[in-house]
Amino acid sequence: MKFRFADAKLQRLYTDRAADGGYAPGIGPTFRRRIQTIDAAIDERTFYSLKSLRFEKLKGQRDHQYSMRLNDRWRLVLELEGKGKDKIVALISIEDYH
Repeated sequence: MKFRFADAKLQRLYTDRAADGGYAPGIGPTFRRRIQTIDAAIDERTFYSLKSLRFEKLKGQRDHQYSMRLNDRWRLVLELEGKGKDKIVALISIEDYH
């Protein structure tokens, strides 16, 4: 799937291997691996099939967003934009869920 960065901080974390974005150690490499997973996916069904990602739709005021696991504590928040083959994953933020 195609993806775009909704946050310049995430784009820098992806492109600059020395950047840590102010996140916990190890988040940068894990984040880059998740981007590879997103890039290789045909559609969001791939995310659901990879149980380790714990891909889930958020609720309430954030019901238009999804999250996927980076590690036990941190999750990547994203939005799906468009339809069918033109669908794009917008990378919104990395959040601490504890």
